[in-house]
Amino acid sequence: MLKITFPDGSVREFEKGVTISDVAGAVSSSLRKKSLAGFVNDVLYDINRPINEDANVRIITTDDQEANEILNHSTAHLLAHAVKRLYPHALFWVGPVVEEGFYYDIDLGVDSLNEEHLVKIEKEMAKIVSENISIERLELLKQEALKMFEKDPYKIDLIQNLDENEIITVYKQNDFVDLCRGPHLTKTGQIKAFKLTKVAGAYFKGDAKNKMLQRIYGIAFFKKEELENYLYVIEEAKKRDHRKLGKELELFMISEYGPGFPFWLPNGMILRRQLEDFWYKVHTKEGYQFIQTPIMLNKQLWETSGHWFNYRENMYTSEIDNLEFAIKPMNCPGGLLVYKNNLHSYKDLPLRVGELGLVHRHEASGALAGLFRVRTFTQDDAHIFCREDQIVDEVANLIKLFEYVYSVFNLNFHIELSTRPLDKYIGSIDVWEKAEAALADACKKYGRTFKVNPGDGAFYGPKLDFKLRDSLGRIWQCGTIQLDMNLPERFDITYIDEKGEKKRPVMLHRAIYGSIERFIGIIIEHYAGAFPLWLAPRQVDIIPVNNEFHQDYAKEVFDLLLDENIRINLDSREEKIGYKIRESQIKKVPYSIVLGDKEKENRQVTFRRYGDQESYTVSLDEFVKLLKDEVKNKVHHTNK
Repeated sequence: MLKITFPDGSVREFEKGVTISDVAGAVSSSLRKKSLAGFVNDVLYDINRPINEDANVRIITTDDQEANEILNHSTAHLLAHAVKRLYPHALFWVGPVVEEGFYYDIDLGVDSLNEEHLVKIEKEMAKIVSENISIERLELLKQEALKMFEKDPYKIDLIQNLDENEIITVYKQNDFVDLCRGPHLTKTGQIKAFKLTKVAGAYFKGDAKNKMLQRIYGIAFFKKEELENYLYVIEEAKKRDHRKLGKELELFMISEYGPGFPFWLPNGMILRRQLEDFWYKVHTKEGYQFIQTPIMLNKQLWETSGHWFNYRENMYTSEIDNLEFAIKPMNCPGGLLVYKNNLHSYKDLPLRVGELGLVHRHEASGALAGLFRVRTFTQDDAHIFCREDQIVDEVANLIKLFEYVYSVFNLNFHIELSTRPLDKYIGSIDVWEKAEAALADACKKYGRTFKVNPGDGAFYGPKLDFKLRDSLGRIWQCGTIQLDMNLPERFDITYIDEKGEKKRPVMLHRAIYGSIERFIGIIIEHYAGAFPLWLAPRQVDIIPVNNEFHQDYAKEVFDLLLDENIRINLDSREEKIGYKIRESQIKKVPYSIVLGDKEKENRQVTFRRYGDQESYTVSLDEFVKLLKDEVKNKVHHTNK
């Protein structure tokens, strides 16, 4: 008999060779039906793999995130099986699970796939699903594996890198077999809803010197409704692409003369300034002071900060007066120099210093993508210097501030605690553990749950990452709070405590937007370009029914709204009124107002909100009040 310990601490005895399926069934038949695999002493096991020793067991059901990974990995093998049937000469490299589904890298020789071929492959996949083929796990020694895959150079390459005595696992489904650690589903018939999404090129091992393989992407879900919702989001996302809308709404442009360096057009500058003004107002209320630090600083500064040794490949450099300089990739070292400019007392802390700082980072040309991945951007940075006993309260207050700012944009979020990287970090492990505990305590104090993201901290300290969920349910990384006990040491910054002795402050790095450029890209897609009134570059279109009879009143309304700081456009073109209204809707202007005889006579306006079919007539004074209240309260309207 062996002992199985469950996550709740309870222990039950089973015969040697028991499986996850048996264990789940012993708990309840409903758990057995939902079970797909399990962790056995922290190792993933297939549901029918025997357990031969005492173990801690956690059962994975269809409700767990790991279940989606198992499903998608099984579907990747289903894809490869179908391709092998259709193209018997095909050879396969790797087929991992990724954030959105899976992919498989395939060598088809001279055959080239396009989107139309994916439909054919999907049909073959569906056929294999209908055959409900058993998926078997086999264990091989290295020499056995080399023999099995002797005609496949890609698999031989993988196998040769393994230890001589290592047990190698393969998964077999009828006439298809592939190397894999698993786990997998037990039958192909369990794969109910899947879609191949695209095909692209990928170099073998990611090296441009190697052969170009074909990479097929796909995704799978347990329910057809989940797949249908995903496909809807994909189509909707295409319509909301910030690059497409940025061009249509004349917000920004990218020139071939500056890849990764956005140009802001007049409408984009208005949007950008609204975000900056909001940022300054919010932070002024929170007691922040504001600075601006130079864009280029001496190499010695970056050596002191550690960037020169840990981030050099991403930095732009130049020479001035025979000395090496670097354009700043981060604002932090400049903020530290500002702190050192004065003496500080414990009474001054926490000291909150904000900077909208322009930074430059050398990104690979292939990674550039609109505003989401650029080479120059403005970080909405703030550096908070505080005592150790202030950390928890200060971070808790920051979480509250982040919560407020994101709520203004109707964005929800969850928090991830990123801990010490395995390598490329500075400072002692003791200091890291202390900092990580402080961030966790702050989340608990404010009542926010968080997920631990091991090894993803910055090189100088752990961090809280704020993952936003937009109107399509997509997740974006924006805000961050990074706790730094290392740079204060490197820069030798101090404050005088109540005993008159020098003490080292703790430094918090934090950004809410993340970068203004990327945040604008996110909210373009979040709002589908239909910004709330306070953000919209053009807030109101005034459309006179007849220029000859209604132009005077239209000009009066124009002047009145202009005095109230409303961003307006008077459309006096000799075009049909229906054409003007449609164009205003295409440009996603929040309010279109029509002025005719009735409106002129009664000092009224007839307005229509973007996305609404209904028109409303109110007095001019009521309309002005409506606009001012909506701007002041940053109101959201659900566009239909």
